[in-house]
Amino acid sequence: MSGHSKWSTIKHKKAATDAKRGKVFTRYIREITIAARTGGEDPDCNPRLRVAISAAKSVNMPKDNIERAIHRGAGTDDGVHIDEIRYEGYGQAGVAILVDCMTDNRKRTVADVRSAFNKGGGNMGESGCVAWMFHQKGQFIFETESVDEGTLMDVALEAGADDIEEHPDDGCSIVYSAPADFAPLQQALEDADLIAQMAEISWIPENSITVEGDAAEKLLALIERLEDIDDVQNIYANYAISDAEMKRIHS
Repeated sequence: MSGHSKWSTIKHKKAATDAKRGKVFTRYIREITIAARTGGEDPDCNPRLRVAISAAKSVNMPKDNIERAIHRGAGTDDGVHIDEIRYEGYGQAGVAILVDCMTDNRKRTVADVRSAFNKGGGNMGESGCVAWMFHQKGQFIFETESVDEGTLMDVALEAGADDIEEHPDDGCSIVYSAPADFAPLQQALEDADLIAQMAEISWIPENSITVEGDAAEKLLALIERLEDIDDVQNIYANYAISDAEMKRIHS
């Protein structure tokens, strides 16, 4: 999710993951299962599965859970049909929000998402109303203190990275790639012992909206409502909230 500073975003995500580890595991299992079902069980030939496995490992999901999800996806149909669906809408201050879901019951999911938008003071929109504000990219976020910047730049660019951004104020560096180049770039970085604090294919906003005060508090509450829905896999939004404002809200 796009948020305040990049490094603070990572810490916020990790804290949320720790607090909701069971739900996070369920979401990754669902993603691994569908990835294996649609693209096969070999991660070397299935980039989506490789990304899902990497994400699951980043939250310390046990190897047995990952393997069972892969076998379930590659095996015989269990009779449960899972749909992937995206909902779009607006939060406070006109912030654009994408909500990616996996569900076996579209009616239930759309009702839950609409309710979260309404109760959280947002508005659910039509398909395509905000998606045009985002573009998909692979991103690898490194804590500045954990990597040699010169080595990171050499390895990343050689392996096909599109861009590298340094954020000294946030204490991190970000490597961007085209989605199709994500898996080979990740392998090259790992082979060089360059381990990202966060690695994912994400929807990056073209521009961000600065939000503060009461609007920032309500926006974060709205996003938390959406995240609490079992069928929600990922949320992307184009807000920017300063670290000082985040500290005030969470104090």
